Amino acid sequence: MTGNGTGDTEALREEIRRTRVELGQTMELLAAKADVKARLRESAGQARERMREQAALTVARVRGQAAQQTGELRTRGYRETLGRGPAPWAAVAAGALAAVVVLLIVRGRRR
Repeated sequence: MTGNGTGDTEALREEIRRTRVELGQTMELLAAKADVKARLRESAGQARERMREQAALTVARVRGQAAQQTGELRTRGYRETLGRGPAPWAAVAAGALAAVVVLLIVRGRRR
């Protein structure tokens, strides 16, 4: 310290400057906390990002399972997995019968 007190004055001024900076930072933090709309937007953005990540993971998992099951179908053969019952042939026969009936109806209307 000097005898004339200028050292004390400079130290006080520097402390005042630091206090002002700290006060400004504190005010900015308080203003950010008080800005409910901005906080909600940020929260919604984070939730949206989490949902996108979850969707991407789910899609990847489902595709992996589908690829695995497709491989299993190919190795076992389609007949075993679809079954050898009459259901597929019955559907084809019913479709053919429906086509014949429609043709007969159309021919009958032309006469």
